[in-house]
Amino acid sequence: MTARLATLITMLGLLVPGLARAEVEAWKIEPNHSAAHFAVKHLLISTVRGTISNVQGTVWLDTEDITKSRVEAEMDANTIDTGNEKRDRHLKSADFFNVKKCPKITFKSKRIEKDGDDLKVVGDLTMNCVTKEVTLDVESISQTVVNPVGVPTRAIEATTKIDRQDFGISWNKSLDGGGVVVGDEVKITLDIQIIKPKAKK
Repeated sequence: MTARLATLITMLGLLVPGLARAEVEAWKIEPNHSAAHFAVKHLLISTVRGTISNVQGTVWLDTEDITKSRVEAEMDANTIDTGNEKRDRHLKSADFFNVKKCPKITFKSKRIEKDGDDLKVVGDLTMNCVTKEVTLDVESISQTVVNPVGVPTRAIEATTKIDRQDFGISWNKSLDGGGVVVGDEVKITLDIQIIKPKAKK
């Protein structure tokens, strides 16, 4: 009886759209079209912007219930680029990201919350070998398009703000007239492209 019921439910799922629940799909982050952009105050009057690239990872996407999705990603701190070679060397040093000891920046989601049209991804961010919980505000998730080589592709944009001191990145210098060289608040924008790998035959 149990086997017959299971068979009936399976058949109904095939015949009635939406009755059978779709499986969670694994999408791979496409490194060539993904990056983290950051902005931080300099001398408290201007903004320095930079990019960290080589983003890799997986987004397990549940399109029926987005809150059941999850993400794991990492990027290479050695790719820091602010357009100034001397400043980039300093950022890679032990004063900031300490890339020799902590070359990877990682994010692992813990839960996804939906409030109306707003979507928040709460997870653990590890940077400079320190892990703290942060919340990503998802600005947009695109519809699926097919790229020029026939691969289903989507784009995700998210933002957050962190205090660099929370991650042990505390280097600074005081200014004679007051204030400091580097601000503590860092604004981050994530531009992520994900692709759905072709099924193996």
